[in-house]
Formats: sequence, C-alpha cells, structure tokens
Amino acid sequence: MPNSNNKKEIESELKKCCCSENKLESGNTVESNSEELIVTGKTKKRTEKEYKDLYNRLSRIEGQVRGVKKMVENEVYCVDILTQVSAITSALNSFNKVLLSNHIKSCVIQNVKEGNEEVIDELVKTIQKLMK
Repeated sequence: MPNSNNKKEIESELKKCCCSENKLESGNTVESNSEELIVTGKTKKRTEKEYKDLYNRLSRIEGQVRGVKKMVENEVYCVDILTQVSAITSALNSFNKVLLSNHIKSCVIQNVKEGNEEVIDELVKTIQKLMK
C-alpha cells in the first residue's frame, strides 16, 4: 500500500473510477525477480481492508512456496511435496476468486455504468485464462 506521502499523489492521478489508465502506459512491463510481468497500464485503488486481505493471502502463499522449496532441499518424499503443491494451488485459486469478485463488484460495474462495454470482453478473456 502506498505510504501516506505518496498516497495523495497517487490519488490525484486516478480517475473517478476505481481503475484507471493514468499510472502506467499500456504495454509497460514490471520486473519481478527474474521475470517481467506485462501490465495493462491500468491501476486500481483498493480499500485498506481489500489490500490487507490480498496481501496477507499472498504472504501465506509465499510462505507455502518457501516451505516446498525446503522440502525439495531436504529430499522429502514426492507425495508429501505434491500434497503441499496442491495446497498452494488451492490457495492461489482462492486468491483469484476473491480478486475476481472484487474486480467485478468495483471496476466492471463502474465501467458498465459509464458506458464502457469493452470491460465485459476483458472480463470474458480473463475468465477464459483462469479456466485453462
């Protein structure tokens, strides 16, 4: 979550809608360790509650992944590792459900109310990706 000094600056950049294209230009990339993540250029102003929930879920998942890495280092039995990987997959799916629900209830509804029906196509594509 942005610190209080940057929060006002970021808020002033955002449109009336909860999601905006002001922060990054479309097609920009963000580095994440050794990978590059492609971003749409949109931003989303989240409530503190939503932010904390998502962040805590990701922190728990991150801890689970570190635990599996240790299991591999310690030559733990394959089935035990697979069981933990299954738990991580379940946790990621749960994270996706919460994030998707929040997205539909805020960004999608706001965009449709403003007449931007393109957001429906974006939502359909996103759901198709999640269902692979």
